[in-house]
Parts: sequence; structure tokens; C-alpha cells
Amino acid sequence: MKVVIVGGVAGGATAAARIRRLDEQAEIVIFERSGFVSYANCGLPYYIGGVITDQRELTLQTPESFFARFRIDVRVRHEVTALHPERKTVSVTNLETGEQFEEHYDKLLLSPGARPTQPPLAGAEGERIFTLRTVEDTLRIRRFVEQQRPKSAVLAGGGFIGLEMAENLRELGLEVTIVQRTDQVLPPLDYDMAAQLHTLLRSHGVHLKLGSAVAGFEHSGEQVTTLLEGEQPLYSDMVLLAIGVTPDTRLAQAAGLTLGQKGAIRVNERMETSLPDIYAVGDAVEVEHFVTKDRAVVALAGPANRQGRIAADNICGGDSRYSGAQGSSVIKLFELTAASTGLNERSAQAAGIDYDKVVLSPENHASYYPGSETMTLKVLWEKGTLRLLGAQIVGRTGVDKRIDVLATAIRGGMKATELAELDLAYAPPYSSAKDPVNMAGFMIENIVQGRVKQIHWQQIDSLPRDGSVTLLDTRTAWEYQRGHVEGFINLPVDELRERLGELDPAKPVYVMCQTGLRSYVASQLLTQHGFDCYNFSGGYRFYEMVTRERLACASSYPCGMER
Repeated sequence: MKVVIVGGVAGGATAAARIRRLDEQAEIVIFERSGFVSYANCGLPYYIGGVITDQRELTLQTPESFFARFRIDVRVRHEVTALHPERKTVSVTNLETGEQFEEHYDKLLLSPGARPTQPPLAGAEGERIFTLRTVEDTLRIRRFVEQQRPKSAVLAGGGFIGLEMAENLRELGLEVTIVQRTDQVLPPLDYDMAAQLHTLLRSHGVHLKLGSAVAGFEHSGEQVTTLLEGEQPLYSDMVLLAIGVTPDTRLAQAAGLTLGQKGAIRVNERMETSLPDIYAVGDAVEVEHFVTKDRAVVALAGPANRQGRIAADNICGGDSRYSGAQGSSVIKLFELTAASTGLNERSAQAAGIDYDKVVLSPENHASYYPGSETMTLKVLWEKGTLRLLGAQIVGRTGVDKRIDVLATAIRGGMKATELAELDLAYAPPYSSAKDPVNMAGFMIENIVQGRVKQIHWQQIDSLPRDGSVTLLDTRTAWEYQRGHVEGFINLPVDELRERLGELDPAKPVYVMCQTGLRSYVASQLLTQHGFDCYNFSGGYRFYEMVTRERLACASSYPCGMER
């Protein structure tokens, strides 16, 4: 059997190694148009920023190492220019010599990945405008930074690459502005969770132009002018286009393979395309979303690796199935970590799912053990079925651990209330006896069982201030004086029993504290004394964080690169 693989990196290289482990006799050929067959593309921004110092650390496998261990024929700088399914060949061009030839296959695996999205913007081809997808892109940017010593950069896009590059360029001393068409960075998060990242970025001197769209570029000597729709232009020494990625499916389209959304290659659960003996994996394919069961394009390294393994199994006569992607992701941004899995509120609404949510602010480990830090955790579940839908976490430490637990719970089909039953490891330096994931389960259990009614930050400002309801802040007087929501009176939870006479039991009570815990205690107490109570999810800490960010955006936060 002869297997031809188009593209290396995560999906193609993984599949090649798996095929060899399953079939020692197979002839395996990889064609990779770049000069690197298997590299750590998620580490590229950190090489530019100097966190990774040795270029060789980016290369996971070389053609020589692949051949030495697996006897796989890897040909870099070879571009496949056409597929010929009718005669089971591919057309190939050697980019070093210009030689053109056809290569026969018995099985064909497409792993072309995705290319940076480049809308038709005037001036986008300038030598000071970059994209970041390959090792060659990385070397070009690093060489530019070292030789030209730029002092400022505009990053078009606030996704993973844009944020990681913002951190690394800022650490190198550049003045950085992120231009994002939507009102937030990092789309896997909801706005209220992303607001923490906005505050963090600004605290590190990164300027944000949210709700702004790039219209084109102009070049004058060593300066790039980034034109914005309806706004003043930005001036910088370099620009990075990080608007997103587009599945690179030109070969598949020309060969007549069925395509799906975003032009991605449609595959079944065996990673088979619409044509016989042709498989596809990675950022170029459309798969099933594990939570919604809708078709989706999920451009992440983890799914690409798993798909490569599954395709290899089936190429070798097995029957492996891909059960879908849920988009689990994590990113380090300065001193914070942000992570998500499954659906956020926008995607749940788009899927027409009737959902509920909790927001909590637990410590990453026992508060009495030195160094504890507060994280913000948001969990979504489907009403009625209690099916877990998704989770988002932002914090300093312990975020990755909890998102992986929640991702596993979603994959295992657990009900949201069953989070309370998870038997998780505990020691004071690592967690609390009630882990944050358990705490989310406790809160969901209370809501589902009707013990607690809740409101969210979006509803706070619309609560009546005419005396028809009681707005109650149960923090200490000192906390209240440092900042509170207009219209909320202060009655500390520890004084509540003795001061019940100050409250009118005929009025609904909306209760707030710093994180939602003391207000929950107060709500339970008041409910048992006949009050109709609503606990504020997330607490004043969350409300203040989100509303402060909204004000910062509304006030057109100044950008140092405007003239």
C-alpha cells in the first residue's frame, strides 16, 4: 500500500507516524510545501518574543529524523498543485528545482491546514505587513524585529495569535495596538469574561481599538498607516494580520470534493471525504461539534492530532471514529490564563438551546495557604436535561486544571449537577476541599432544585430604584464604602439576623456581595424568613470588572499610535 500525505505539521505528521506503527510494509510519502514538516506552530509567537531562544526547539521532526525512525519519505519544499482522483495521482512541483511530476497513491490523506485570512485590503502586500502561520513567517518577523528595531506595531485581530503576539511584542518594548472588529478579544469567551483580559491588556500598555475595522494600509518609508473605517488612522512601524484563518482547500475544491462551511472539506466520522480513498484532517476539515452536533470548523492542534490518528487507523483497515470537537482551548496572557471548552452564550443562543449559567469567583487553592488567587469561572448547562454545555475560566493559576476537568465532564455526558459529586484531589497548595468545579456543581444544584433564584450583571442596572424592591449589599461597611452599585443599601450578612426588622418582607430582595457567597448565605436566611430573594451571580467583583470595561470602551480609550 502506498500512502501519499499532503501537508505535515499536526495532522499529517501524526498520521504518517501512526500508519508506520500499524503497517511496517506501507510506502509513505509526505509532501510539504514549506521547509519544515513537523513544527510547534503554537510556539511561534514565543520564539519571536525570545521566550523560546533556540530555533531548533520549534522543529519537532525533520525529514532526516522521520526517515531514520519510521522510514517515511518526507519531501519539504514540494507543493502538490493538483489532485487526480480518477487516476489516483497528485501533481507535485519541487519548489527548489522547478521540477514537476505526478505521484501515484493507493490512499491519499489531505492535511493542508489553513492559511491566514487576508481580506482584499489595499496596501496589504507591503514588506512591513506580516502574517504568522509557518516557521518561515516566524523567522521573517524575528529577523525584522532584530534588524529594524521597530518601536510600534498594529495587530489586526484579537484572537489567539493576536493576543500572544501582543504579549511578546510588548515584552520586547514595542508599543502595541490591537484592532478588533467586534467589541471583545478572544471570541471563545463571552464578553463578560473577556472584559478581564481587556483590563489586563490595558494595564500592560496594550492599546485596544474594539469595534473598529481595518480598511486598508498606506506605506511611507519605514512607517505603515493603518486605515480604519470611519476613524482616525493608526501609524506604526509594522503590522501583523491576525484576523483569523481560512481552510486551505483549493486543491480539494478543484478536485471536486464536497465542501462545507467556510469552504472546509466535509468528512465523515472516519475522516473520509466524498471521494474514495481520500481522507482529510486538521484545520481544513469540517467536522461535527460534540455539543451541538452541528457541522463546525475547529482549527486547533488537539483535534488535528486526534483526526490524524483516526485517519491512519482507517487507512490501515481499522474502524476508528471521530466523535466531534468541542473546542477546548487555553491561552497565557501576561500573568493571566484564559480557557474555555464547549459552548459560550453566543453559540448556545445560535444553536437555539435553552440554557442557564452560573458565575463564581473561587480561590485556586485553600485561602489559608499562602499565594491563593481568585479565578472567575462560568458554567453553562441546558435547562431540563441538565446537560453540560460549556465553561470559561480566567485566572492566574489553576485554570488549566479546572477547564480540563470540565472538558472531560462534557465529553463524558455528565449532568451539570453531577459536578458536585466529582472526587477531586485536594491538598492546600493545590485546591480546596470544595474544589471550584465542585462549587459550580453545588450552585447549579441549588438553582435546579429551586433553593436559589439568581440574577446576572446585565439585569442589575434595570432593577427599579423607586423603593418597590430592596437592593441589598451584604458586604462589610468597609467594602461597601470602597465601591458599591447605586441604589444598594448596606447590611452586612453577619448582622442580618438582628436587623431583619429593617427590611420589608413584602418587597422582593436582590442580594449582592463581593463574589456571590455571602449573598447566597443571606438569600437562604431571608428566604426562610419569608422574603422573596434573588442572588446576584458573580458578585460585585464581577459586576464592577465588566461595567468598568464597558465604560473604558465607551470613552474611546486613547491610542498612542493615533495622530
